[in-house]
Amino acid sequence: MSRLLEPDEVQRQIATIPGWTYADSAITRTYNFATFPIAVTWVDEMAIAAEAMDHHPDVDLRWRRVFVTLSTHSAGGVTQLDVELAHQLDGIAATLDSAD
Repeated sequence: MSRLLEPDEVQRQIATIPGWTYADSAITRTYNFATFPIAVTWVDEMAIAAEAMDHHPDVDLRWRRVFVTLSTHSAGGVTQLDVELAHQLDGIAATLDSAD
């Protein structure tokens, strides 16, 4: 299991990945896509990345918006796995036609 990060560590690390916020022992981001099919494609690619890491986010898909929450439930908060997955998710979004 990955080590639980201290709040200042989380803040410092997510400062390098714009759009992510930290609250309530989790990091969150909203992605806005140009179309619903692009949002669904992002969710599909996110699922592959998450499965490869064996680390699964909470995801809420609504029309062209995807709300993501990352937290390592077994650790009780944010770990390095969450930060690493956040970087990967941003990379996936960058390859798609994003409205952000």
